Amino acid sequence: MSGAPLTLVIDASMALAWVFERQQPNEVERASRLLDACGDVPWWVPGLWHLEVANALLVAERRSVLPQANSDLFLARLYSLPFHTDAGPPQDRGARQLALARTHGLSSYDASYLELAQRLEGSLASLDRQLNRAAAAIGVPLFAGA
Repeated sequence: MSGAPLTLVIDASMALAWVFERQQPNEVERASRLLDACGDVPWWVPGLWHLEVANALLVAERRSVLPQANSDLFLARLYSLPFHTDAGPPQDRGARQLALARTHGLSSYDASYLELAQRLEGSLASLDRQLNRAAAAIGVPLFAGA
């Protein structure tokens, strides 16, 4: 792939870094740079991203880490961002996701982000180390921000 990627695939860990405090300063900085870059290139997420984000918020509410009002506000703000949800039929990507998961020791959920970034010839924005290693192994660029 030559030049700057035309798309950016964002995993749930990166989006949730905007609401949950991260321990590593470089992760906080990457998440902030991503938010600052909103609109520069199209953002994409697989369909399961919505469930992952909602579930993380729900778990935080149940553990009294995040009040429900904050979850609702965060979700409203998140959904105001200009991102696209991959809605292609699963039979078109399921075998590729499974192969990526097997090869790189990923969950099928994480493999869905990797497969989408690879298929769209985009970059991946994730804070998941194993997913980032798999992306590097197959030549999917990682979002670093400028």
